[in-house]
Formats: sequence, C-alpha cells, structure tokens
Amino acid sequence: MSDPESRALAARGAEVILAAFRMYLERFRELTHLARGHFERREWHAMHDVSTRRLDLYTLRVDAGIAALGVLLGPRLESRGFWTPIRAAYERAIAGDRDDDLAETFFNSFTRRIFHTIGVDPGVEFVIPASPYVRVFGQPWSLTATFTPRDTHAGLYQDVLEHYRFDVPWDDAAGDAARIAAAVEAELGAAATSLELVRSVFYRNTAAYIVGKLRAGDLERPFLLALSNPAERIEVDAVLLTVDEVSIVFSFARSYFLVEMDSPRELVEFLRSIMPLKPIAELFIAVGCNKHGKTELYRSLLNHLRKTDEPFEIAPGQRGMVMSVFTLPGFDVVFKVLRDRFAPPKTVTHAEVLEKYRMVFRHDRAGRLVDAQEFEHLAFDRRRFSDALLEELTTSASNSIQLGGDRVVFRRLFTERRLRPLDMYLPESSPEAAREAVVDYGQVLRDLAATNIFPGDMLLKNFGVSRHGRLIFYDYDELCRLTDCNFRTLPPARHADEELAQEPWFYVGERDIFPEEFRAFLGLDGPLLETFLGAHAELLEAGFWRRMQELHERGEVLDVFPYKDSRRLRRVPPAPAETRAVPPRGAGS
Repeated sequence: MSDPESRALAARGAEVILAAFRMYLERFRELTHLARGHFERREWHAMHDVSTRRLDLYTLRVDAGIAALGVLLGPRLESRGFWTPIRAAYERAIAGDRDDDLAETFFNSFTRRIFHTIGVDPGVEFVIPASPYVRVFGQPWSLTATFTPRDTHAGLYQDVLEHYRFDVPWDDAAGDAARIAAAVEAELGAAATSLELVRSVFYRNTAAYIVGKLRAGDLERPFLLALSNPAERIEVDAVLLTVDEVSIVFSFARSYFLVEMDSPRELVEFLRSIMPLKPIAELFIAVGCNKHGKTELYRSLLNHLRKTDEPFEIAPGQRGMVMSVFTLPGFDVVFKVLRDRFAPPKTVTHAEVLEKYRMVFRHDRAGRLVDAQEFEHLAFDRRRFSDALLEELTTSASNSIQLGGDRVVFRRLFTERRLRPLDMYLPESSPEAAREAVVDYGQVLRDLAATNIFPGDMLLKNFGVSRHGRLIFYDYDELCRLTDCNFRTLPPARHADEELAQEPWFYVGERDIFPEEFRAFLGLDGPLLETFLGAHAELLEAGFWRRMQELHERGEVLDVFPYKDSRRLRRVPPAPAETRAVPPRGAGS
C-alpha cells in the first residue's frame, strides 16, 4: 500500500474513533437530560438507572469503535507503527474542539485496550494535555447567570427560584427565599450583593443542586442550594456557604452528578474556582467524566514524580489481608494491589473482590464509600520503591507485579484518596474528636444500610477519616447488599456447657449475621464504647437491620443528606432574620 493510501487509511481510522467519541458525547448528554424529568416526577429508581447506564456507556462506545476499526484496518489494527499516523490524524481533527481533552482520553482508551501498553507510549497515546487548566483572569464564564438584588435581600432569592423554575411548582418560594436570606445573613453577617450561578442544575439520587458563588461586598463564598421534592412540590432544603460544605457535596465518596454541560472543562474550571483544594481529577469524576478524571489523576501522579524524588512506601496502619497498600508521602492517594493469597478467615476469591469494587462503582456511595480508580499495566521507576515495600510486593503480590530491569510494572492496581485509618485516628485525637468520630462511625453503618449496603468487616481499621472529619469505608472484600444478608438474634444457650463452648451450638448459615456480636468486633471500650452505644445501640439488634431490609424490599429510596441537619432550612427553629416582612410574591410572578 502506497504512502498516500496509508495516510488515507489512517485518516479514516481517526474518523472512526472520532465518530465513536461524538456518539458517546451525544448519548451521554441525552441520558443526562433525562435527570430533570425524573427529579420532577420523583422517579428515583429511574434516576439510578440513568446514572448506571451512563457509567456503562463509555465502554460500550469504545467496544463498538474497536469492532469498526477491526473491519476497517484488518491486521493493521494491532500494528503499533500504523497507529502513529492515526494519532496524528486524530490530533488534527480535534484541534480547537472544546472537548479535546476528553477526546484525547477516548483515543487512549482504544490504544491501551488494543496494545495493553505498559507505562505510556507517546507514539500512540496523548500524554500531555492539549489544553491546560488555566483560567484567564477577568474572562467571563459562559455557563453562569448573574443575579443582583432589585428590592429586598429575600427578593434576590425569589428571582433565583423563578429563574430555575421546574415543571412542578415550588412548595413555598417566598418562604424559602426568606429562609435563604436569613441563613446567609446569619452566616456572613451581611446580605449578598450578587450571585453567580451555573445555569444547569446538578442532579443526584433524590436531590438537585443549584451551584455557584455569592458575593457580599468584597467577600466571596461558594453558594449551593440543595433542593428536594418530597411530594411533587419543590423545596429548598438547605443553603451551603463554605468551601468545606460544598466540597463534601462533591466528595470522592459520592455518586456522580447528572448535569448538562456544553464544556466539561469550563464547568470543572468554574467548580475549582469555588473549591480550590479539589483536585482537577476529582471534579471531572464528580460531573460524570470519570474516565477523563482517571487520566487527570494519572497525569498529576506523573507530574508529582517528575517534581520530587519521594519513594513509594508501605502505607501506615495495619496490613490488609486482601490488599497490599502503599503510598507516596506527598501525594494524597493510596495504591492497592491484590495479594496472591488471602489468609484465613478470608474466603473470598480474587474475582469476587474485583466484582465488589465494580459494584461500588455503580452503586450510590452515600458519601461513605471511597471511589476507587482501577489501572492496568502501570510502570514506575524501581528506584522509587523502598526495600521494605519491594519485599512486601514480591512476596505477597507477585501475581500483580513484574520486575523488569529498572521498572516495577503493575498488572492491576487501584487508587483511592488517602484517609487516616480510624484505629490510628482515635488514640491520637482529643476526647471530643474521638467521640465525634465514634458517633459518625455508627452513622456510616446507618447511611450504608439506607443504600442497601452492609460493609461486612466492621473493624475500625477499615474506616478512614477524611480531612473534613467524615468517616468513610474503604475495604470492600466482604461488602454485600443488605438484602442478601440474613440477620438473626442469637439463640439463648440451653445450658452452661453450650454457653461456654468455643463453637456455636446452633446452625449458622453462610449469610447469617448476628448483630449482637458486633460489640466484640468494634474494637471500642470504656467511654468510646459508651458513646457508641448511647447513639447507636439499635445497630446491635437484628430488628434494626430487618426493618431496613423491609424498606428496600418495598422499593423505598431513603435520603442520605450530604450536609448537617442543622443546615436544613425547614428542620431548624426560625432565625430572627426570618421574622422580617417579605413581599408575598409567588413562584410564578
């Protein structure tokens, strides 16, 4: 085949990939668009279905694109040299495209799937981003709308609610506006002078969010309205005004938002302007661009390795029975590798562990399950690994790694945000902080139960504390659906010999769970145990878990709010500012 023919074929190959990418974006936006209607009609199971279908969409489009390329290219599909001109043609085709960063990630998914590239290969992959994430100061955002007061402070928020009107009515627009105004003045000591809000509403589970920033004179704060729909009448449930509160809503331990966006990059840039500590990767993941978020995470890791000489080290804490865990001191991530064999009493298989991680990826994480990113065929400089870590990996996870020359190659590893293990956090914390953590530990179990998840292994070492002080579960090898468990009450012993026996005197099925035994596994004693029992004693009773199972079996969807109850506008005593007269204007005026 002549050079012109090869170039033409390469260009056609690039067109196939680009067409698959554009079809992916089109379908992604179609699915996202459905969220508003599901929220209005309270179709929570349909909302979850849309979310999971959108998660599956990327792989489906890549699979279809590779199949089409196989027909077009024949044996050249697996010719690495032929992919260099395909990459060049693709780069020309996406030049100037507002989604060029996502398009590059989509291309990389093809080559990594076909060649199982170890490390990176700039000849057939995009390594350096085409468009850096640098905001030009003073340049207006194309995705926001600005609101300023035209009469009273509460009137500003009525204008906002009128602008974001749904096809079902507001329950009490005037009252909600007054409550928002009171909350803002109580928090800031001043009224807002302007609001800059993303035009698109963010949907997730049973809630919707209006997101932006508030200005009060020279002061600028994040601004988030949490909306609920308890009875086909929309309510403003909460207003959040701090970086920490908004960051928790966008947490790496929560499901991805359904939000319509013309340019994911611009939306991420705006979100970072109100949450400056959030990594770019996490923000892309939060708005549903999880594959590109993984790309950004990997790029940030490579950048960190270029700028530092830090070694990889064994992560602090108790050694895991299923995963070997290591980290970089200055990089806020842990790396987890499957061990070759799991010591007793673990009976789970490698395939089952991987399936549990994939289940969590698709499930409502409720702010309590860490989001894990799965990587394959990553390679790092061998000199970066401490002797102790190399010995740990080669002796316990040899099936997952390969040592070759000056490289350590990982066939598969997971990354998660680094958390402080709870069993380490409690003894190093103040008594008050330890008590708060123990109460939140029990709340984790309740929140997971509300989403039909039972963690299985409830040892303190499997829970971590985030920088916001929130407890998050991160060990998934025994995790299961709550409705798959059989919660039982311990049968009473018939005589002293049975009570003192080391083995149970009654039949125990594979899925049987006895909550009365949790007390022995919590690892709490003294005042901390008393604190836990004072707040969560019913977790040690089978009745609680059975009631939760019954709710799920009836198809009920339970709310888990990503903010404190004290922020819920209709659940707290009215503040003095709320008593001021507010013009009685309805949502339709």
